[in-house]
Amino acid sequence: MLNQQEKEKIILKYKLHKLDTGSPEVQIALISEEIKQLFLHLKEHPKDLHSKRGMLKMVSKKRKLLKYLQDKDEKRYNSIVKKIELKK
Repeated sequence: MLNQQEKEKIILKYKLHKLDTGSPEVQIALISEEIKQLFLHLKEHPKDLHSKRGMLKMVSKKRKLLKYLQDKDEKRYNSIVKKIELKK
């Protein structure tokens, strides 16, 4: 889990305007960071199936958000893929 300070740092980096906390870019960035942390946790604890299921749900949610952003605005999609360094 991300603590409040880590979330605020990510939001500041990816927000589109002053009060932005829920744009697809911010949501994708937050989910990506949580997935990275869960992936590291699962390397140490490979039998933790509950965390693995949660991570797979997050991956699915991130995929849906990326698909939405790609359909809505190709420029924003390409910029977030470059910023987060996704393999697309």
